[in-house]
Amino acid sequence: MGKVLLASPRGYCAGVDRAVVAVEKALDLYGAPVYVRKQIVHNRHVVETLEERGAIFVQELDEVPEGSTVVFSAHGVAPSVHVEAEERNLKAIDATCPLVTKVHLEAKRFASEGYQILLIGHEGHEEVVGTMGEAPEAITIIDGPDHVVDVERDERPLVWLSQTTLSVDETLLTVDRLQERFPNLQSPPSDDICYATQNRQLAVKEIAPRCDVLVVVGSGNSSNSVRLVEVALESGATTSYRVDVASELDRAWFDGAATVGVTSGASVPEILVSGVLKQLAEWGFGDVEEVVSAQETLVFSLPPELRRDLKAAGRA
Repeated sequence: MGKVLLASPRGYCAGVDRAVVAVEKALDLYGAPVYVRKQIVHNRHVVETLEERGAIFVQELDEVPEGSTVVFSAHGVAPSVHVEAEERNLKAIDATCPLVTKVHLEAKRFASEGYQILLIGHEGHEEVVGTMGEAPEAITIIDGPDHVVDVERDERPLVWLSQTTLSVDETLLTVDRLQERFPNLQSPPSDDICYATQNRQLAVKEIAPRCDVLVVVGSGNSSNSVRLVEVALESGATTSYRVDVASELDRAWFDGAATVGVTSGASVPEILVSGVLKQLAEWGFGDVEEVVSAQETLVFSLPPELRRDLKAAGRA
């Protein structure tokens, strides 16, 4: 019988759990529809499940009827979005992950102190767009180590910040290259890459050398899930694939394999991992060993707007 190494930690992080629960509680409290700007988290299954309960996902606020309830996604929004919500008389619930909010606050502070901010992140990613909106005149996006040579600097002091869901190793390489070019580059007070991203990458590094195939459960627009595939291959897995759901698995991937690794991105509910494990068991990989590399106990409280209304309704 083939073996499965199940990485731990995997799946939902505290920020994702908070954001998803915020939409669920808003639906319970205010009733459907509740509008959500962008995907609440980058996972297709989660979005479809919330849609079934009455959530309506929109790209921009002009799609939300005036006076409605809208939830901002875990990835954060630019200040202009908050202003627009007020102008449209929307009841806004900000489900931005507190670790993303930390980066926003750093960006505002460094910009106010006259820094040129080098933001390491993927151009166009929602989190980067939101952070950029805090101080567009001060921020330059660095999309990986190969873009360091393109940085045009001015007389302002330099500091780097980063998107929270990047590859730890690639970010450190980018920082190293930036410091080679700009020896006086300053670092943020603490690492911007979130604990969950780091822990999931470390868990994959631990099991990858023992895996013939490593399966990452996660959606294609989930930055941290896509990074896990890259980390698996860099860390010794023979092959690695990303799937949204078990039905996307291909039996041929496992021909000749003795050990299969399984993990999931930070926006993935455990039910999707269970589906993958069930399919693998049917194909002869039923011996599952969970490999624990860290313990996670962090929990974030719900957005204050929602906590206040829940308390007033006697549901806190």
